[in-house]
Amino acid sequence: MYAPTSTNSPRSGPTSGDDDGLTDFDGASEILRAWGNGLRPDPDLTVSEWADRHRMLSGRASAEPGRYRTVRTPYMREIMDRLSPGDPTQRIVFMKAAQVGATEAGNNWIGFAIHQAPGPMLAVQPTVELAKRNSRQRIDPLIDESPELRERVKPARSRDAGNTMLSKEFAGGILIMTGANSAVGLRSSPARYIFLDEVDAYPASADEEGDPVTLAEARSLTFAHRRKVFLVSTPTIRGLSRIEREFEASDQRRYFVPCPHCGAMQWLKFDRLRWQKGKPETAEYHCEGCDAAIAEHHKTAMLEGGEWRATATAADPTTVGYHLSALYSPIGWLSWERIVRSWDAAKGSDEAIKAFRNTILGETWVETGEAPDWQRLYDRRERWTSGTVPAGGLFLTAGADVQKDRIEIDVWAWGRGLESWLVDHVVIEGGPDRHDAWSELTSLLDRGWPHERGAHLRIARLAIDTGYEAPAVYSWSRAQGFAQVSPVKGVEGFNRSSPVSGPTFVDATEGGKRLRRGARLWTVAVSTFKAETYRFLRLARPTEEERAAGAAFAPGTIHLPTWVESEWLKQVVAEQLVTVRTKRGFAKLEWQKLRERNEALDCRVYARAAAWIAGADRWSEEKWRDLEDQLGAAPTDTDPAGQINRPGQAPQGKRRSDWLGRREGWF
Repeated sequence: MYAPTSTNSPRSGPTSGDDDGLTDFDGASEILRAWGNGLRPDPDLTVSEWADRHRMLSGRASAEPGRYRTVRTPYMREIMDRLSPGDPTQRIVFMKAAQVGATEAGNNWIGFAIHQAPGPMLAVQPTVELAKRNSRQRIDPLIDESPELRERVKPARSRDAGNTMLSKEFAGGILIMTGANSAVGLRSSPARYIFLDEVDAYPASADEEGDPVTLAEARSLTFAHRRKVFLVSTPTIRGLSRIEREFEASDQRRYFVPCPHCGAMQWLKFDRLRWQKGKPETAEYHCEGCDAAIAEHHKTAMLEGGEWRATATAADPTTVGYHLSALYSPIGWLSWERIVRSWDAAKGSDEAIKAFRNTILGETWVETGEAPDWQRLYDRRERWTSGTVPAGGLFLTAGADVQKDRIEIDVWAWGRGLESWLVDHVVIEGGPDRHDAWSELTSLLDRGWPHERGAHLRIARLAIDTGYEAPAVYSWSRAQGFAQVSPVKGVEGFNRSSPVSGPTFVDATEGGKRLRRGARLWTVAVSTFKAETYRFLRLARPTEEERAAGAAFAPGTIHLPTWVESEWLKQVVAEQLVTVRTKRGFAKLEWQKLRERNEALDCRVYARAAAWIAGADRWSEEKWRDLEDQLGAAPTDTDPAGQINRPGQAPQGKRRSDWLGRREGWF
């Protein structure tokens, strides 16, 4: 007769009444325990709890490697937890300063979704290239440093290619990464989770198919109330900022922290930061309640005691919005002293103040776009020999505007700090249908303008508008060579980080034959260069006495010659930036004409774009010095050693960089 194994046996595991003895072996209890754990549901974690338990920061991607601690950035806890499946919020908007931990919070959400709530996810960077960089520098370390993620994401280079640069498959879902400039990537597949990072850097349209944010969000609509959309960005320009528009439509939450002296709750404002003049190290925050000075070492306790409070009523109750400046940056990151130093260094420069407001305060910059008075510009004209390039000009670019009955060209000289001089204004009669007009424009490319120091400068690059008769422009540009001629297309909008994009290949016609991808087109964010031109025209100038004492013109100063006429001056200030309201009630900036003719402003914008394409915004000190050295003596057909300087060949005894302008054929 069969006798059941005693349950008291040290080698036996739990048995049932009809146990046949299969559990009577070493390790049976461990197997049953693991089996029991497998039946237990996953812990009901929030994103912040998951990050504190499972997230490891890699030294490749973080200045503070090791276990992630939400307590380091307490203000991120609520934002992350809104991304948890148990929270009813569908859209989370975060307008913030740079380097406050927003991207890591988004990566925590990605890790949480892979581990705890799998589903299709779309992560969008401004461009595909940035998406690839983010994948290498952020997402790969996120997965590699977390065992829970490593075992769920298919290994790289697996046979079915489940883990690629822009695609990470895992059980129950997939992470697709793409750029806002790729319409194909944005409409690739439905997504329950959408992470839109740095939305203010997105292009106005993705491959001319529409707003990339709208295209991306449309991927989540089939998930109804289960969807989550996280919009994050440092803001840019008032009226054009996507993140500001979204924040203003939300409940506008601010992080209120307690005063260590009186306990008054308040959100931190830059105008409450005080310091002794010239001593940033004395920076202290003054409480709104008791006006007592708060030293920065109190910040850690203040952040721990802080809470988010809504300051408005949201248009959509499923959307919450948050704003945070760098004043909240944890101890050891960006200090109040460094913020003050950045402010002191920025004063006097609109560009630097704009960057400070955007990246430190997390606020938009207001572009006035107020047109300078043309009569004041007339009075400030300068006298130098007509048709001559002043000593400070180091290379030439030109902007060409094609009209029905003429082609107008302005030639500008550029120097250090983008200081510029109007060198020539040329009008070629006859429109693009007249062959001789194109011949005259070709001759202009070969013309040389005398420099005050004896050289003769040619146009380094000419940017020509394709808005009128684009096929004719493409055909002529192709014949001249794209090394010197750049067809451009102007688009509305501001993009200071990359105001010129491209080139993209477009079809051209040559000899009546269509050439597929036969021309290269550059896209120019004209608003950026129009606003810059107006700022440069308004710059203060040193008096003659100050100049005699050695004072220099400010970087960006625009010099206009005495031969320029009032009509040209009226054209260069013919537009003004105004704020209008869209049908949905949002503020929007747009340029409006004050008068019909504005060719001078357009030509200036195109010439400025040509300087950007040539690389002037990115040249090293060495390149600028090389140009100055080359223009220090009159050009000859031979160098001092008697060697003939042939195009494309460096003179003997000189480095390649020592003949930058001559190599490019600029003089």
